[in-house]
Amino acid sequence: MTKYIFVTGGVVSGLGKGITAASLGRLLKARGLKVAAQKLDPYINVDPGTMSPFQHGEVYVTEDGAETDLDLGHYERFIDEDLNKYSNLTTGKVYWNVLNKERRGEYLGSTVQVIPHITNEIKDFVYSVGRKTNADVVITEIGGTIGDIESQPFIEAVRQISLEVGRENSLFIHVTLVPYLHGSEEHKSKPTQHSVKELQGMGVNPNIIVLRCDEPLEESIFQKIAMFCNVKQDCVIENVTLPNLYEAPLMLEKSHFSEVVCRELNLQTPQPDLKEWEEMVERIHQAWDHSVKIGLVGKYVGLHDAYLSVAEALRHAGFHHNVHIDIEWINSEEITCESADRMLSGLNGIIVPGGFGNRGIEGMILAAEYARTHWIPYFGICLGMQIEVIEYARNVLGIADANSGEFDEQCRHKVIDFMPGQSDDVDKGGTLRLGAYPCVIQSGTTMEKCYGSGRISERHRHRYEVNNDYREQLRQNGLTLSGISPDGNLVETIELTDRPFFVGVQYHPEFKSRPNKPHPLFKGFIGAAIEKYKEVKA
Repeated sequence: MTKYIFVTGGVVSGLGKGITAASLGRLLKARGLKVAAQKLDPYINVDPGTMSPFQHGEVYVTEDGAETDLDLGHYERFIDEDLNKYSNLTTGKVYWNVLNKERRGEYLGSTVQVIPHITNEIKDFVYSVGRKTNADVVITEIGGTIGDIESQPFIEAVRQISLEVGRENSLFIHVTLVPYLHGSEEHKSKPTQHSVKELQGMGVNPNIIVLRCDEPLEESIFQKIAMFCNVKQDCVIENVTLPNLYEAPLMLEKSHFSEVVCRELNLQTPQPDLKEWEEMVERIHQAWDHSVKIGLVGKYVGLHDAYLSVAEALRHAGFHHNVHIDIEWINSEEITCESADRMLSGLNGIIVPGGFGNRGIEGMILAAEYARTHWIPYFGICLGMQIEVIEYARNVLGIADANSGEFDEQCRHKVIDFMPGQSDDVDKGGTLRLGAYPCVIQSGTTMEKCYGSGRISERHRHRYEVNNDYREQLRQNGLTLSGISPDGNLVETIELTDRPFFVGVQYHPEFKSRPNKPHPLFKGFIGAAIEKYKEVKA
């Protein structure tokens, strides 16, 4: 029978529930178990697709096109399993589904209530991921903090699941903060005690408590929390803040985390095979050959989580090349003709990731022009590819007013425009081109060199495309349209093939990068940045 693990958080948000859940998934997979993971988010948005990156960070896209919470990126990077639309559920989606069922008469005239209708919807969703994936273990993270009004239906639903599947098939892990008071020079367990009491008041008794702390805890803390929170002493696990998040599974396993979980769930498994992960972490620890400086030019750089997967993919490629990646976070709104040289001249590579809206666009165009004219490796992702098409049309084709229909609806030369059949009249949520699509790669290109294949599949999240009316002009003026959709209708990738790396892609390769398996385009980009570094140093 599928086992269910529920991860909750207490005291404060941002404790690392997602990293704890992802680390446990990696450890259980290393024991030979098939693991599925999902996130229950208490916000009322149907999905994070329309939320500001400044509030919520990046939107992570699955293979089947679901727009999800960024924690799913951690799950995929750690567990190395593709997730799907059953991996993220919000309060908004729950009520949307329930109200549509009520309108269709599926409740046969019943009064629709939080219990049982809302909780049943949540339960069905949790069960579905196990059914769809045939998982041995389903790890479900519940967003928010215990005590929040928004998360109460989710807690009640998972409490009911625990009763339905039996205590031997369900497990509750509670992640809490243990603060250190410098005035008295001691750690405090009281916040954890209060958080557990709050959880117990909702009918849930945690089986394992994970203590988030900045420094190692003294033995008395484990004893006190075990006694006052009614758990076994070896079920109190220390989670110390680490300089590198990929060390988390190994650090948690030193406290026998997965062993305790398997014991509590009566799972008979071999010891975890963590050799590949340990070798990867050892590579990270090794002395770097050198450090390369990558300029990440975007409009949301005030919150680094807005580009979380891009930053992690850059670091993955750094692990592969044994170099440290020094990310220079550059606000595109601050790039002007006067400031461009000062802000960009010291970079070994420039990357322009995705985004929406016209704010900061001219600064991105200047960054792309600077990279092209100074032979700096350039990587444009989604919006970053469209930026380079605009820049190339303006400065090489001589179309001074070239732009995107997204930024200037009235411009005469929309080199970027709506996808065929779309217009601005459609709703903003869930109507983008989403999920995995195939692409045919032209031979003899940088793309083919990186992928080693003539056909690929990557995840998309966008609405605008390269305007096919300008294809031939772009080609004739030296821009290689190196990747095209199989039906020939859509330009998926562009490049300057005469450069070591000058590539733009309409999709989001960062979503498929893993710490032990970096994405080929990021490997190629960082490889070119290393050569640029050596050239500058010579």
